[in-house]
Amino acid sequence: MKPDTRGKASPPPAPAAEATPEGLWPEGLIEVGHVLDAWGTRGWIKVAPDAAEPAALLKAPVWWLRSPSAAGAVRHLELPRRLARRHAQSVVALLDGIAERDQAEALKGWSIHLRREDFPPPAGDEFYWVDLIGCEVSNREGVPLGRVVGLLASGAQSVLRLRRPESEAPEQAAERLIPFVDAYIVSVELDARRIVADWQPDYD
Repeated sequence: MKPDTRGKASPPPAPAAEATPEGLWPEGLIEVGHVLDAWGTRGWIKVAPDAAEPAALLKAPVWWLRSPSAAGAVRHLELPRRLARRHAQSVVALLDGIAERDQAEALKGWSIHLRREDFPPPAGDEFYWVDLIGCEVSNREGVPLGRVVGLLASGAQSVLRLRRPESEAPEQAAERLIPFVDAYIVSVELDARRIVADWQPDYD
């Protein structure tokens, strides 16, 4: 951001790309990170991925960006990805329509969204968090434990956040936490939207 001749900071220019109405965005877009700042002088941006493995950001041909709601009227941009690569724990990228540093700076704080079909296939027995949301969880005996509403990153492992079944005692906490590790997860059937866990309702 450069000061003008009167000594007051001029707002960064809007990105060159045309804003896309939110209603024209594809359904089911998934938030995968946000813009930290400009990177370099030629329109590159530096991105903080939401996941430790940013493969989807590196592969997706188009990124959808949403401005922070605190900045006033929310804007949406649909920008083809030209280049993207890892940079330490972040990702740096060059998007069509963003050619100057000031334009890249104007995207600071914007969230980045991708289509699920642009995610690369997970390796081995790995799963994308978004695919686990909404799965019903029960234990080996078939006792319902809740529905997955989110996940938490806790050190070296992830933790399932479950909304407890309505049949459980109302004085209990609204959520149940189960580590998503082999010691507790017996099976995951994404097609059936079902997870079996080695867990008892009274463990928590």
